[in-house]
Amino acid sequence: MNLNRKIRVLVVDDSAVVRQAITQVLSQDPEIEVVGSACDPYVARDKILELNPDVLTLDIEMPRMDGLTFLRILQKHRPMPVVVVSSVTSAGSRAALEALEAGAVDVIAKPGSAWSIDQLHEQLLVRVKGAAFARVPAPGNEAKKSSSPAGTLDPRLLHSRQLIVFGASTGGTEALKNVLTQLPPGLPGICIVQHIPPVFSRAFAERLNDLCAFEVREARQNDVVRAGLALVAPGDYHMTVVWKNDHYEAVLNQNPALHHTRPAVDVLFNSAAACAGAKIVAVLLTGMGSDGASGMQKLKAAGAVTFAQNEATCVVYGMPRAAVELGVVDQVLPLDKIPLALLRAVQSGTASTQNTTTTALHSTVVKS
Repeated sequence: MNLNRKIRVLVVDDSAVVRQAITQVLSQDPEIEVVGSACDPYVARDKILELNPDVLTLDIEMPRMDGLTFLRILQKHRPMPVVVVSSVTSAGSRAALEALEAGAVDVIAKPGSAWSIDQLHEQLLVRVKGAAFARVPAPGNEAKKSSSPAGTLDPRLLHSRQLIVFGASTGGTEALKNVLTQLPPGLPGICIVQHIPPVFSRAFAERLNDLCAFEVREARQNDVVRAGLALVAPGDYHMTVVWKNDHYEAVLNQNPALHHTRPAVDVLFNSAAACAGAKIVAVLLTGMGSDGASGMQKLKAAGAVTFAQNEATCVVYGMPRAAVELGVVDQVLPLDKIPLALLRAVQSGTASTQNTTTTALHSTVVKS
């Protein structure tokens, strides 16, 4: 992406009202130029060839050809960053997740559903700008995925205060899926913050639950964070963890957005550092901006083991880069190396013990 010119966007939606709303929002930003719009994929195809946009906003439900089919064709023949604009119905949420699997870099709810116009303004700008800097793999050049689980886990090695926390944004739904599906059952409790709109987060958790060797679901207020359970922060809610008697609990709130988003990774990481930093394993994955970096700094200071995804496998190397630049990452790893590293950190017992052996690896890039 050429930083010296505006981000060129093509808006694709069968609704003239939605096309106008998206165009108006994006056109208010001096860094963005809406170069055109299209009412269906056939018109979009011609305009992509004519206008050469940097980013596409794409509706899923359209006449003549649905957006998901068009996306698959597009990413095969002319890969480019796509932000899906989808309804928040159950069907729309499932289709949006399929779109992310098919190569879309982000998803946002349609105007008038989960987001108000004001919220749409901020979210749309953030996601389109993030998409403009996304790394979209060429066909046949996708990031490597492990074909077998990272290993097994002896539950006798676990400590009751161990906890695993993840943070991710642009490109994170697929990155999280690739990591979590390679982890064995019986792990300490897992808490996940993925920047994602309401309702989509529930569909995302349900999809992970179908694929993982342990239970995954959207977090509810005061959920017990137990071994063998992964909780996904609901869209539009921050998630924190607190220690009560002999277990962690997930606490949700709608405090102001942080880093233009709710949930925010820093909110989760900060709370984990305050609870039991030396028993935490923290992982920061692909995403635009710096959310999670300052929280990881607090975790590192408290004795946590910290991992970040490397640049080569990130869709957007923003959040991990920010943490690396703070000097608070023990290991910078390709995506396919993270499951085994995480498992080894957990098996070592307390994170504070692990840190005595990982200090030398501070900010080391482990190559594939």
